[in-house]
Amino acid sequence: MTWLLLLTLLIEPRPAVKTVTRIKELATVEGVRDNQLIGYGLVVGLAGTGDRRQTVFSAQSLSNMLERMGISVPAASLRVANMAAVMVTATLPPFAQSGTRIDVTAASAGDASNLQGGLLLLTPLKGVDGQVYAVAQGPVVTGGFAAKGGGATSQTVNHPTVGRVANGALVEKPSPSVAPDSVLKLQLRRADFTTAARIAEIVNERFGARNKPVARAENSALVAIQIPPSYSLRPIEFLADVEALSVEADRVAKVVINERTGTIVMGKEVHIAPIAIFHGNLSVEIQTTLTVSQPPALSAGQTVVVPQVAVAAKEERARNVVLKDGATVEELVRALTSIGSTPRDIIAILQALRAAGALEAEMEII
Repeated sequence: MTWLLLLTLLIEPRPAVKTVTRIKELATVEGVRDNQLIGYGLVVGLAGTGDRRQTVFSAQSLSNMLERMGISVPAASLRVANMAAVMVTATLPPFAQSGTRIDVTAASAGDASNLQGGLLLLTPLKGVDGQVYAVAQGPVVTGGFAAKGGGATSQTVNHPTVGRVANGALVEKPSPSVAPDSVLKLQLRRADFTTAARIAEIVNERFGARNKPVARAENSALVAIQIPPSYSLRPIEFLADVEALSVEADRVAKVVINERTGTIVMGKEVHIAPIAIFHGNLSVEIQTTLTVSQPPALSAGQTVVVPQVAVAAKEERARNVVLKDGATVEELVRALTSIGSTPRDIIAILQALRAAGALEAEMEII
């Protein structure tokens, strides 16, 4: 049995109350961003679940590491069952200073079956410029496990070949972040001309002088703000004050449909043009019954299987809905539910409304 889910977000407008959001949630400062780090390392201490001989670079990596420690061992003579080669990734936050600890993720790069209980050896983490910004080391914690029993039976939970080292990396070099200067640029997380204009307007009302605006919207995703002279020596305090301002963000009317799960998400901005909807289902059922045809006793015939095919068609009566001008999504859902429409029916109806030009919203199918 397949269960379908209809999720409808209905937010009734309240004339006296406006939905406002802080600028901190709507935009970020240009240059203040995360940086991705990556490195290649070794996880040791595995209970026979490491890389096998097919993974040649694991033994070669261990041989190279031992040689740097003054021990010369040929790679061909090493067994790597208790060791696994891993790719280590981390995210370096903005303005991270030397000595800051960050989390890292280690994922098997060979044919290891389980990283549970392993220890990540000292691994340099590099940025896109090739420079080392952090070093990682520590015990690997996996979110799953793999167990093998007798008779080739096994059980695996989640992904035991990927683990995490909490606070396992130590920052060695500050992140390449850009500190705010005389001009502060805000990048909107969701580009929108109306929201950008409102941000510039609210900043000018708070910090601008008469006929001397300090903020202007350069495009739908960028707002440039000139730091006032009173904050020239305190740009961080100015940024904090700007982020605390509240703006009524504008949104595009959108309908999101997940046809695989039957989920529909619609906002209150969705409106329906005047239209009449007639909906009905046509189902065709084909049933095949296998019967055995057996000849009489002492006859020369043979027993055969004869398929009996029955075809039946059923068409439901059309159900109609009439929507007036300016109908909201709430009225649409109530009307479709009243005639017994399922989420699959509503998805088909919404697609037909979009094709007819009656759905005044953007439709996204995921």
